Amino acid sequence: SLTFITAGSSRSAKPDTAGLAAINGALDAMIPSLALELRPLRVNAVSPGVIATPWWDRVSAEFRTNYFAQTAATLPVERIGEPEDVAQAIVFLIQNGFMTGTIIDCDGGARLV
Repeated sequence: SLTFITAGSSRSAKPDTAGLAAINGALDAMIPSLALELRPLRVNAVSPGVIATPWWDRVSAEFRTNYFAQTAATLPVERIGEPEDVAQAIVFLIQNGFMTGTIIDCDGGARLV
């Protein structure tokens, strides 16, 4: 089983994310094709939203706190994701032998708003 990590930047326009959108768009397009080309090997992906990881340590604590609060307020689940949320989605895809060519959004419902 192959499990890729992609991102919602391929499906939503935001300033200064053209490169990310292109890379993630390519991954999104590649997943179903690879699932057919590499069968019976399963190919899936997880597309995380805003996740509280050390990546955010590069911005000020004040910015991070405000951004997380503002983002959480817009999400149906009303919180920012944790690494464990993404890990659970990955484990699910790896363990489910009947899923292939699938991209799971693990974004707290961000794609809905």
